[in-house]
Amino acid sequence: MTSSSAAGDGPAQQAEPVPRVLCDARALASQPPLPSGVLWKLAEGGRQLDANVVRLAPGGRIAAHTEARLDVLLLVVAGSGVLGAGPAGSPCPVAEGALVWLPHGSARGITAGDEGLTYLTVHTRRPGLGITARPDDGPARPAPAPAGPDAVPTARNDPVRSEVDP
Repeated sequence: MTSSSAAGDGPAQQAEPVPRVLCDARALASQPPLPSGVLWKLAEGGRQLDANVVRLAPGGRIAAHTEARLDVLLLVVAGSGVLGAGPAGSPCPVAEGALVWLPHGSARGITAGDEGLTYLTVHTRRPGLGITARPDDGPARPAPAPAGPDAVPTARNDPVRSEVDP
């Protein structure tokens, strides 16, 4: 995290980003076995990367899938397993210290060995989700007014309400 600091008598200024140790991945990996899941994730504001330390229980797996847009680096921190190279390739054993590049567009999957598998993944940050109109929706139109003087507005005909009518 970055912090603000005052320089001289002037207004507070944002401090320069400072490199720092974020976690001890070996210490995370050596904790008593837990169910599979994320042990740590990069959550610093303003970052351009996403990173996670993930543990798979013995025999646990991430099913084969293809990531069309992201290259991913995977560093095995502890344990061992098998990296599935997709339909065109053969499985590739990985163990502590292995650094693997998963290029975008490649099929990838991983299965933990008998002692489980803990690994770090790093990739560019995924853009946030945005709400946009579909190209075939056309321009937005105002909602019709309720009919009659005693009509009760609904989400469908009251543009002020924030609920969504299915």
